[in-house]
Amino acid sequence: MPDLYVSWSDYHQKIELLAAKIYQSGWQFNQIVCLARGGLRVGDILSRIYNQPLAILATSSYSGPGKQERGALNFSRHITMTTETLGSRILLVDDLVDSGVTLEQTIPWLQQYSESAILDIRTAVIWYKSCSVIEPDYYVDYLSDNPWIHQPFEPYEYMNPADLAARMNQIKAEV
Repeated sequence: MPDLYVSWSDYHQKIELLAAKIYQSGWQFNQIVCLARGGLRVGDILSRIYNQPLAILATSSYSGPGKQERGALNFSRHITMTTETLGSRILLVDDLVDSGVTLEQTIPWLQQYSESAILDIRTAVIWYKSCSVIEPDYYVDYLSDNPWIHQPFEPYEYMNPADLAARMNQIKAEV
């Protein structure tokens, strides 16, 4: 199974394709909840396109070199949002569904967390891998061979502020 490498241009185009698929479904939602960190950019762009409030739920399950080792799923204690309560029709967004455990466990977590009645939760991702235990409601690419996806922001995983500052000083000196 070869790895999948995604450029910034492709990444943004896929988010736009996802937005169009959701629109074409005719489903109306009144809240976007994105899973941080992978779903942050997707949620932000969808929130802007649909002019709907964005809530952020931090989750974590990957660690190790290159963040490629899956471990136990951890949820933050609270959701960050600007509205008083969650909406009644939630679009739950992440960048991809790999094992599916995060999406599968987040849905009941949201229902338990919410102080108001949630009528519907639908899921949206860019990439849906066949190894997932859950099929998202909306996705752009179905990946039957379950490749590791190298997203355009991954180089930041290997950076530190000192190396970045040194590189910026070198670029500045060359100009």
